[in-house]
Amino acid sequence: MAEIDRDRSADRLAGYAALIERYDLDVIPNWHRSLVTTGGIHRIDSSEGIVEEVYPPRYWPGDTPGDHLEFALKYDGTNLAILASLFQEVAEEDFLEYVRSRPTGKYARRLWYLYEFLTGKTLPLDDVRRGNYIDLLEPDEYYTIGAARQIRRQRVNDNLLGDPRFCPTVRRTETLRSFETADLPGRCRRAVAGYSPELLRRALGYLYTKETKSSFEIEHIKPTSTRTGRFVALLQLAEQEDFCEKPRLIELQNRIVDQRFRDSDYRTGQNYVGETIAWQRERIHFACPKPEDLADLMEGLVTAHKRMDASDVSPVVHAAVIAYGFVFLHPFEDGNGRIHRFLIHNILARRGFTPKGVMFPISASMLKNPEDYDASLEAFSRHIMPLVDYSLDKEGSMTVHNDTARWYRYIDMTPQVEALFKFIDQTIEEELPRELAFLASYDETKKAIQEIVDMPDRLIDLFIRFCLQNNGRLSAQKRKSHFDFLSDEEIAHIEQAVLAVYGKRTLNDD
Repeated sequence: MAEIDRDRSADRLAGYAALIERYDLDVIPNWHRSLVTTGGIHRIDSSEGIVEEVYPPRYWPGDTPGDHLEFALKYDGTNLAILASLFQEVAEEDFLEYVRSRPTGKYARRLWYLYEFLTGKTLPLDDVRRGNYIDLLEPDEYYTIGAARQIRRQRVNDNLLGDPRFCPTVRRTETLRSFETADLPGRCRRAVAGYSPELLRRALGYLYTKETKSSFEIEHIKPTSTRTGRFVALLQLAEQEDFCEKPRLIELQNRIVDQRFRDSDYRTGQNYVGETIAWQRERIHFACPKPEDLADLMEGLVTAHKRMDASDVSPVVHAAVIAYGFVFLHPFEDGNGRIHRFLIHNILARRGFTPKGVMFPISASMLKNPEDYDASLEAFSRHIMPLVDYSLDKEGSMTVHNDTARWYRYIDMTPQVEALFKFIDQTIEEELPRELAFLASYDETKKAIQEIVDMPDRLIDLFIRFCLQNNGRLSAQKRKSHFDFLSDEEIAHIEQAVLAVYGKRTLNDD
């Protein structure tokens, strides 16, 4: 949708936009912004990821906070972070007046429940005695917990993904609806169906190593063989054990970082993601939650994980919410990014999304598409940074001066879920088939070479590697240093065996 040039003077803000302006709220913008025109027709514009919708005059909700709150739930969606900020500013009596005016209305009951959910206060209102239970979030519009908690007080089904300490939301966008019908688990099973169990076992070991190196390389780290081995060992456990609880997360951190930077608990200092651009000048990309908020946020994250783990929520939604939630909370001094990517594997494997004994090289897809991966992180970081009031001292230590916890508690993680679905789709479509086909070709080539010269496996592997690095030919230098015992005829036949299996197209691709 392209933005349309038009006269905006006849438009009045409605819903969240009106309330944000009225109460001068510092919030991350909602994905949907509503206006009501005093003269005109329904229009929809889109700019920088925000949909702006202009409604005809008959949609004007009224002038009270309650009028705009109800309009917001109807047309702008359920934005917990904005509601949490708003409920701190709206006079309690104004809110009570709205609820009392329509005590059995579905929007009033939802807002009443969310007020108590987000503020921790119990309003002086009698419980609802009659009427059907209503879902807090519309399952057609949001990803929700199937086995909702029934709240007798408002006769509401709480189907949120988390609790007041950490409760992200994920909207069912057109992109996600299309992925829902794409049968990604079935496509993955079909991708591996044509390969022998023996090759898949060998492929698994190779993919573990590839995933480890890719995960480190994303952070521009070259791990030692010891650290690589530790991370591979963890990936081998991802299918069997639940790592999303505090002791296991600390164990994860201890096993993947340099032993000098191991943490025995969540961090107690303020950290951030940034880069030095000049002497004593830092460009801050992301400020993490304040350390005093972290324990509560992390308990909420673990609770949200357990809630989704016991539900029928999509494994990809589950993995994205927890893995990206973890990296946004950044609970350790070091290793957060690698744990974030490990949790994706851990949740997808345990939820049965990936075939048993098969691992997605998702980090390889992220590494090959760094702009998309960075965008998935910046979809949150670029919006929160203008809201964080911080200072840096001469040593580069950060102090955050304002209350920021609510912006990390109630994240709209729709962009992150869309990104993970795309990475998985690319992995199934490109990375996994390519790696399996490469290994199958490798086996075929080794067999052909053994029929020419019965060399040790180590030398066969080396010959193939050198050929693949040099467009199918063994260089004179490599021949002199490693294969001077082979005749010209033998080398020519072996090179032909490599080319026969891989071909020029594959060699150029690699």
